[in-house]
Parts: sequence; C-alpha cells; structure tokens
Amino acid sequence: MSDGPVAALIREKLTTAFAPQRIELEDDSWKHAGHHHEGGMDAKDGGESHFQLTIVSSAFEGQGRVARQRAINNVLRDELAGPVHALAVRAMTPAEVG
Repeated sequence: MSDGPVAALIREKLTTAFAPQRIELEDDSWKHAGHHHEGGMDAKDGGESHFQLTIVSSAFEGQGRVARQRAINNVLRDELAGPVHALAVRAMTPAEVG
C-alpha cells in the first residue's frame, strides 16, 4: 500500500533529518476505529492519525531512547500537533540492529 499525504511527509522529514538506513512507517489508524480524539476525530483505516515507526540511523549513536524520541518529535512537531494523534517509535542505530 502506498503512503498517504501525512505518511509521505513524515517519511520525507525523517529522511532529511536523520538519513536513515531503514525506515518503516505503518498507518495503524484502523486499529483505533471508534476511538474519539480531540476535536471529535474518529480514527479509521487510512485516516493517518496513528502510526508505528521503526527507524535505523547512525544519527542516534550516543543518544539514549528518550533523546532519540525527542529528536523525532521535534522534527515532526507540526504533524504531532495536527493530524497525528499517536506515534509509537522504535529508533535504533545500525549497530543495535545487528
């Protein structure tokens, strides 16, 4: 399945900021159907409101889990303030992947 506009923007921003060796972004909005969020939004398949992210980048070397999450949240500040309600992050260095 191809990315929607929000996922494409997230992928573009993360690629520019972290030059990842691997990036996987999954739209999990369909799993939250029926959940009401701020503004009355109802999550649905393709709704681009809930994502799971796995990102592998050398940029994370020397950073702990919280610092990595903060760096990603900073890059995606606008998306997290708007259309994205939840982002589950797994950020690793190439060495951590093995």
